[in-house]
Amino acid sequence: MSRRPGTPRLLRQLNDRAALELLLASGPLTRTQLGQETGLSKVTASQLLARLEERRLVHVVGSQAGGRGPNAALYAVVPSSAYALALDIRAAEVTGALADITGQVVGEFTLDPEDTADPVHQITRAVLRLLQTCEVPLERLSACTIGTPGVVDPRTGAVRFSFDLHTWLEDAFHALRTELGPIVRIENDVNLAALAEHAEGAGEDASDFVLIWLGGGGGVGMAIMLDDRIHWGATGGAGEIGYLPVPGAPLPGDVGLPGGYQSLRRTPERPTIAHGFQALVGAQEIRALGETHGFTGKTVGDVLTAAAEAGPAGDGFLDELAERIARGVAAVCVVLDPGLVVLGGEVAESGGDGLAQRVAAAADRIGPNAPQVSVGRVQSPVLRGALLSALQHAREDVFDSTVE
Repeated sequence: MSRRPGTPRLLRQLNDRAALELLLASGPLTRTQLGQETGLSKVTASQLLARLEERRLVHVVGSQAGGRGPNAALYAVVPSSAYALALDIRAAEVTGALADITGQVVGEFTLDPEDTADPVHQITRAVLRLLQTCEVPLERLSACTIGTPGVVDPRTGAVRFSFDLHTWLEDAFHALRTELGPIVRIENDVNLAALAEHAEGAGEDASDFVLIWLGGGGGVGMAIMLDDRIHWGATGGAGEIGYLPVPGAPLPGDVGLPGGYQSLRRTPERPTIAHGFQALVGAQEIRALGETHGFTGKTVGDVLTAAAEAGPAGDGFLDELAERIARGVAAVCVVLDPGLVVLGGEVAESGGDGLAQRVAAAADRIGPNAPQVSVGRVQSPVLRGALLSALQHAREDVFDSTVE
């Protein structure tokens, strides 16, 4: 038996969703404006708004003067109809942000997990305290997205942890899922940063680009945006550029790593062993390169800042660093030809546009299809990307609630 298209129930659901999406995107609208934008009649728009008001998804927030008649009521989505939580969890710092369905951030927190012997408890307590302080009941929290340096399998949501992560991170993710339920989703941190840059940063006008992340803690990663979508790969491992074989870098076998080394975790007895692209541009390697040129600092950002402030005396270090980064950029470009490479992380933030220009020039000398190279523009891009992701899921939850 064939399914009948265009049933009244389905049409009401589609109209309600279209109205909510429009109100979220365009702000308060009158009934007439809503009808004009959606193509609905005045009667249908009135019925739609009545349904959404009854479900407490929209409310009147003011009025707008019109012609001769009375002022028209302005409708908007009820901000408290749903909330989205974002977390950026890493070894040295944990940040969180809570936003209502309109995207307005209502609360944030930052903590240092190294300040306590039980970081897992500290993180879960901070999340629950944030919800309590903002007076958000747990049933109104519709989505939570966590950014992680691990590799997330898009088929199952399982996280494969790299050997350079702290052991307590996995326990923190499981604890949050226990407290908050199945609304918790885990995403790769660099992919989230790319989502933020694509929505409101350096990649805003690009359908295709890659974001290469050079973190101050040693992390090296990449996100791939193709046709306005993140490309995860079959197992979620697309963009693990730290392992990319490049000239001048040892391979895993060269440093004695056994098979299945991805599952190893860093411990004091088993420190990180650099290989591949990360052996050239990891934070420890950049600090070591800086020392050979006479620049030192507590962080990799300090080293880059010192070199930039040194004027011509810092050119040698910055040029060599740019050439190292360009090896990875050129290798990626001969495969993907993205047109735009966005540099993110502490190295990019400290090096700024000057470093990006040096990388672009070096990549042009190495490869046949050199891209434009830019520095990311979004502040706290992993957290911002996690919030945008959580908001998308929260809004889908609200849209689904219109189903009768």
